[in-house]
Amino acid sequence: MMRRLAVRRESAGLFALNLGILLACWALFQAQRTLAQEPAPAASAAPAAAQEAVPANEAAPEDEAVQAVPPVYAHWAEDLAAWRAAREREIGAPDGWLTLVGMEWLQPGVNSIGAAQDNQIRVHAQAPDHIGLLTVNSGKPKGKQASGQPANGQMVQLLSPPGGFPPDLMIDGKPAREGELTVDGSSPSTISWHGVTMVVLNRGGRYAVRIKDAGSPARVAFKGLNWYAPNPRYRVQAAWTPYTPPRMVKIPTILGTTLDLPSPGFVEFLLDGKPVNLEPVTEKGAEGTLFFILRDVTSDIASYGTARYLHTGLPDHGLDQPGTLMLDFNLLENPPCAYTTYATCPLPPEQNRLPVAIEAGEKLYPPQ
Repeated sequence: MMRRLAVRRESAGLFALNLGILLACWALFQAQRTLAQEPAPAASAAPAAAQEAVPANEAAPEDEAVQAVPPVYAHWAEDLAAWRAAREREIGAPDGWLTLVGMEWLQPGVNSIGAAQDNQIRVHAQAPDHIGLLTVNSGKPKGKQASGQPANGQMVQLLSPPGGFPPDLMIDGKPAREGELTVDGSSPSTISWHGVTMVVLNRGGRYAVRIKDAGSPARVAFKGLNWYAPNPRYRVQAAWTPYTPPRMVKIPTILGTTLDLPSPGFVEFLLDGKPVNLEPVTEKGAEGTLFFILRDVTSDIASYGTARYLHTGLPDHGLDQPGTLMLDFNLLENPPCAYTTYATCPLPPEQNRLPVAIEAGEKLYPPQ
């Protein structure tokens, strides 16, 4: 009797052990099945070095996914700061826009230039009383002739005043001599005397002399530019649509004249939920870039009222194919007219006057 009871107890123990093993295997099977059905881990689980840091408050609402902020690249903030520093150096340079102290039209014939009151063109800077005679005519030039005659047949010469050129007067870094000046192209002749420089420019068949003074009060008082805080929300990816063929657009200027410049296409994007179109132009001598001239709701309030400028690269598939173009409005800059009354600036065409506020880029100068 006692032996039969011991056998039964041993059998019951083995059954309980086998049942426990069976239940453990079933639980393990169910856990593996559950894990196999779960979604893959979120991107946030990836190593930090493989992710872009985008501010959490810049996430786009679900109903505005098309205008989600493209992630900024790793050194975006550093590159923006470097660009802004270079921009300030450019504005405050010895030949920057703050040094422009005169822009005078030349009349046909002889135009005397110097600091004295009896000159047709006065230089309002520390300069010689009589620098020279700028002559506009269509005759054979006196002295050495520069290469390239203007298409209208006219030429501009620099002749010496009575008594000769002032000591230290230079033309393109060499002692001044009488002769024709280069007034067309990207490298016009530069007349200089210490920190004062003069360049004659062709403006639609008329000629003007631009005068700069490295010691101008505006440059001496320069303390830097005024910027909006960097904001990745104003770095947008726009759709590019080419014009086939490119078309000419009329760009007004602050002088009341009109420039005919080629436009290769236009961009479209959303900003603050509003569709925006912008039409760039291309500039001679600036191949590989697009030039956007625009005005937005911040103009006359916090940014310069006339216009602001944005230079970009080319669309990802070139100018003649549909594609995309990155626009970083943190790179918006003021036109030269923001720093001097003597600059001539293009104004935005009607299609580039935007119904949105772009609180990015350069603000009013001087800082308000």
